[in-house]
Amino acid sequence: MPVVLADLSIEARWIVPMSMPGKVLENHTLVVRDGRILDLLPSADAAQRYSSTALVQRSRHLLMPGMVNASTHAAMTLMRGAPMRGPAREPTAIGRAAIGRAAIGRAAIGRAAVGPDMARDGVLMAIAEMLCSGVTCFADRSCFPDATARTAAEQGLRAVIGMPVAETPSPWASLDLRDEYKDHPLISTVFAPHRPNTLSDATFARIATLADELDAGMVIDLHESAAEIAESVALYGMRPIERLWQLGLLTPALNACHMAHATDEDAALAQRTGISISLCPQSNLKKSGVLPPAAAFAASGIRLGLGSGDGAPFQGLDIWGEMKLLAQMSGAGATPLGAWDALAMATRGGAAVLGLEVNVGTLESGKWADLCCVDLGGPATQPLGDPVAQLVFCGGRDMVSDVWVAGRQLLANAELTRLDWSGAAERAGTWAARLNIGE
Repeated sequence: MPVVLADLSIEARWIVPMSMPGKVLENHTLVVRDGRILDLLPSADAAQRYSSTALVQRSRHLLMPGMVNASTHAAMTLMRGAPMRGPAREPTAIGRAAIGRAAIGRAAIGRAAVGPDMARDGVLMAIAEMLCSGVTCFADRSCFPDATARTAAEQGLRAVIGMPVAETPSPWASLDLRDEYKDHPLISTVFAPHRPNTLSDATFARIATLADELDAGMVIDLHESAAEIAESVALYGMRPIERLWQLGLLTPALNACHMAHATDEDAALAQRTGISISLCPQSNLKKSGVLPPAAAFAASGIRLGLGSGDGAPFQGLDIWGEMKLLAQMSGAGATPLGAWDALAMATRGGAAVLGLEVNVGTLESGKWADLCCVDLGGPATQPLGDPVAQLVFCGGRDMVSDVWVAGRQLLANAELTRLDWSGAAERAGTWAARLNIGE
């Protein structure tokens, strides 16, 4: 048999492809060519069949699909350096349903002016944090979505960028962003109204028409708080999810974030209409002390992903805490979630809720090589019995050693290979100082 040329081979002690529950491969090699997975086979066979330009050997590591953060506000990372005055809130990037074209403007956080440069530096900090924690893809809704998309593309991280929609005109409301990244291998776009109660029926109707015409997805915060639901009942005579159903927006293209205050009827409607849900349990706990009914959602077959929500100033952007919390909180339920379920939400589930499951989320031939490698040789996971269970319940971002996106290594031995961390951190410190002194 002739030797096949490849770009990269990764030999790992364990490989968890996430293609089916319980599948753990030992002493296997993942082979990559042109950014995509070419093969996954025993290491002894790979050595005979393939000749790779680069060989990475990880003898005590677990290789798995990259994690997906399905709900972020990346630019808010800079708010960690700012005092909080009143409720923690990002200025909403407001647009109009007509999705017109307008010049870039600026908003305000506290007393500091925000522009694309500040947004870019916030996104850079977020990308650094996510890469170091094994996240290879994120879905974002921030001010200056064009800056977020450009920064993610420059750094080689996969991203789904929300195009803001609301009732009044804004500089961010434009289809130009979608046109610019229509065929980009890493960047895609979705419509991103902020919350249901902020939009009229006419605006939602316009979104539904555009989304259908353009075959575009939509992401929205839904049932995040009891107050939101009560307001909807007072204004429209129904709960937010019922209103979206009446308006024809509950389709498989919808990614509903939070759903912390969902009833059994809400879950049944979500299941029947095929929407996806991005759970943000840590953000929900901090805001209202309520956790989403994750086990019930999972039992009904709803596609589930994990996100950090708007919690960047508080608990960070990694998915490890969300994953562990879900696995722990659901253990006593009638249909408990296990380690495999939680890991699936953090990987293949996140890809599915973002509409990317054809290309990422599992380690299968033909898919992009978006990979996370975790060192299981340290004290936290020893002695090692069940690598997946110990990964979920004992692991953390400090154990992530390597990250690849589309076959390009962005983290090597826990060091960023492309992002200029020292420069990004220095600029972030400058912005934090401005926020604190109110310049």
